[in-house]
Amino acid sequence: MQWVPPDTWFSMNAFYDASDGHRLTNWYVNFQRPMRRTDLGFDTFDLLLDLVVAPDLSRWDWKDEDEYAHGRRLGVITEADHQAVEKARAQAVGMIEERRGPFTREADWRAWRPDPGRPAPSLPADALTRGLDRAL
Repeated sequence: MQWVPPDTWFSMNAFYDASDGHRLTNWYVNFQRPMRRTDLGFDTFDLLLDLVVAPDLSRWDWKDEDEYAHGRRLGVITEADHQAVEKARAQAVGMIEERRGPFTREADWRAWRPDPGRPAPSLPADALTRGLDRAL
């Protein structure tokens, strides 16, 4: 399950273990540029920094801070990106601490189960080549 608020610099993902009764194993906050709609769906840019959160929200650990710092040194992550990520870090941690967004007690994503009758999604046959001429 992925939760992406409009115009935010992160997405929140719930990961489940299907081999263990579909148990929620952890939350994963991925810092990225805001999603934008394309003719194929949505696009974003990963900013190399992540936050791994316990399923009960009791603790969290920053992941890939060294990679993020290296991306900044290389200029992959601009100063404007960095400023946005700093605000997004505070926003994401605030949501966890205050139990807002997908972390509300009422949401209880630990009990969520996928609809077994829902068919697997499929991509159009030309998905990998569509728009490629514009990208080159």
